[in-house]
Amino acid sequence: MRMVDQSGLICAFAAFLLLNAGSAMPAARGGAAASEARIDRQTLVKRHNVTLKKPDPLTPLSVGNGELAFTADITGLQTFPEYHEQGTPLCTLSQWGWHSLPNPQGYRLEDALEEYEVAGRQVPYASGRTRSGGYSPAANWLRANPHRLHLGRIGLRLTKADGSAAAIEDLANTTQTLDLWTGLLSSRFELEGRPVQVQTVCHPMRDLLAIRIESPLLGQQRVGLALAFPYGHADWRSAADWKQPERHTTRTRRDDRQVDFTRVLDADRYHVRMAWSPGGRLEARSQHEYTVSSTVGRPLEVVVAFAPREMAESLPGFEAVRAAAAEHWPRFWQSGGAIDFSACTDPRARELERRVVLSQYLMAIHGAGSCPPQETGLVYNSWYGKFHLEMHWWHAVHFALWNRLPLLERSLSWYETILPQAQATAGRQGYRGARWPKMTAPEGRESPSEVGVFLIWQQPHPIYYAQLCYRAHRDKQTLERYRRIVFETAEFLASYPVWDAAGERYVLGPALIPAQESYGSTRSRNLNPTFELAYWHWALETAQEWRLRLGLEREPAWDRVIQRLARPTIRDGVYTAIETAPYTITRDHPSMLAAYGVVGATPLIDPNVMKRTLNQVLKTWDWPSTWGWDYPMLAMTAARVGEPEKAVDALFLESPKNRYLANGHNYQSARLPVYLPGNGGLLTAVAMMAAGWDGAPDRPAPGFPDNGQWRVRWEGLQRLP
Repeated sequence: MRMVDQSGLICAFAAFLLLNAGSAMPAARGGAAASEARIDRQTLVKRHNVTLKKPDPLTPLSVGNGELAFTADITGLQTFPEYHEQGTPLCTLSQWGWHSLPNPQGYRLEDALEEYEVAGRQVPYASGRTRSGGYSPAANWLRANPHRLHLGRIGLRLTKADGSAAAIEDLANTTQTLDLWTGLLSSRFELEGRPVQVQTVCHPMRDLLAIRIESPLLGQQRVGLALAFPYGHADWRSAADWKQPERHTTRTRRDDRQVDFTRVLDADRYHVRMAWSPGGRLEARSQHEYTVSSTVGRPLEVVVAFAPREMAESLPGFEAVRAAAAEHWPRFWQSGGAIDFSACTDPRARELERRVVLSQYLMAIHGAGSCPPQETGLVYNSWYGKFHLEMHWWHAVHFALWNRLPLLERSLSWYETILPQAQATAGRQGYRGARWPKMTAPEGRESPSEVGVFLIWQQPHPIYYAQLCYRAHRDKQTLERYRRIVFETAEFLASYPVWDAAGERYVLGPALIPAQESYGSTRSRNLNPTFELAYWHWALETAQEWRLRLGLEREPAWDRVIQRLARPTIRDGVYTAIETAPYTITRDHPSMLAAYGVVGATPLIDPNVMKRTLNQVLKTWDWPSTWGWDYPMLAMTAARVGEPEKAVDALFLESPKNRYLANGHNYQSARLPVYLPGNGGLLTAVAMMAAGWDGAPDRPAPGFPDNGQWRVRWEGLQRLP
């Protein structure tokens, strides 16, 4: 099992709470006077508890802790996974649980390299293409392995009076509530007129689930708990293969009311421990499926723990886990920032508040772990369960703005672990410093791609994250902790641009694909995307500031690039996406706007030109082709150019991918019903609009309209750079 070593690590939640426990809470700010009472956070949060009255394949609910998450159907467990297969799949996923298929051919990244001409030299890229088109066998294996693994399906075994298995259609009077304040998922339903109640909760500091089942059907042996284990699946979406039981093994060791499972899948392994309350009975239905039933008819309590190694710790009982969660979640909500829209009269305000509250919960359980998250978090696999580092900005920057910096810093340590691989990539291509991968897994090896390996907008990200940390701490310890990441990133940023002698400037590309991936077919000739130019300049200048803070002189090689970097292209009074034809394609991400939304003020961007560009985009763009983080990006740019009404409108722009489901997830399509960059981007934009940004107007909530309808109250937020 390819796993991240968790020994000595504290759960992301615990790290955050320990660092923030007892800190003074800033007074309420914004449209309300600073002297007003602090926000009643319990009321704010609980008014957005999620309650479902019927099954919905798109809106399962999850419990988790940043390292492990469990997604459940209307029963509170994973009882009817087939019902959700065409909606949002049900999985038990972790940051550490990965699997690789055998590699008898010994495929290596070198087998997927293809050379591109860059300034008269040949530069290898892991595009993985064959001459006839499509990916080579080596590229396909490297893309799909390792893949994140569904650790185990935990569901109810429900039997009708005639002895047949119950279907989801047999459930009546279903109701389910996720209590955001305590982290408890409570589910109730009836089967043939008899009630069943299930409570599900995740331990805040251990990869452990606790379940309580109460029903008169327990005594009739018609309700029990089932635990089943799958093989890994090298599929873009699925994390489990249930059709090959012979390819993996489950070893058991019984001890009274506890069983230890050792799971072996090819060269990978992990461990599961399950314990149950008195009166429970374990039965093996097959090598990979086990049930626990009650022999006495009283409530059945089961605790299931997952780990990359054998467990020495004993398991707590259900009540202890529920109490730990009930202590943790109020501390989480009481710490960090908060925004209250209850005094606003704009009819969209309550929905915005719902999205904000639910997004905080979702990002805490799916995006606050020891590695960057995949775009679907720990809900289900997308892109084989791998994470995309260009998306890490949208997943994690909000933690700093919401005064929950340790939840960002937790995943920053991972960049240090893969620095050698990033340096090797840069060196192989003839550059200095570290070139960060786009699509990867915990070990940091990039995945072959016709698009991903040519993206560059993730390269400045680590400098941005480090700068957020320094703005919060303002100490030399932070400078020393991240100096290597900052300086190695800057070395690549300075060595990547090509000197254009004719134009007496440094240019970005080729080979290059901008954040707006519509230019993939022209990767061999793309030049100077507007967003990347501004971000490059900002990052190199910020790295120079780090040198000065550490008592070092400015690096001359970096200054040469800063001073002579190409300027963004302006045509018809607006910024184009790239300098070369076709200049601007009006679909996918309008990423030129990020040059003054994501990136703050730089000498490269004229705010007036950017304002015209924003208005042009709003008039001409193909919105169904955009993605969930585009709308927050629009809002951020609109706020910076002094268009707060358009900023709010952007957050509610009518588009298929700007939809937020009942469980809070940002829906994109049937293929991608969960998209956490949209949730994280929303939190970033709203915090910026409330607390402001460097150079923002000196008025309350400067990113919201000053029209009397947006009386926004906030506390504990930080400004965006």
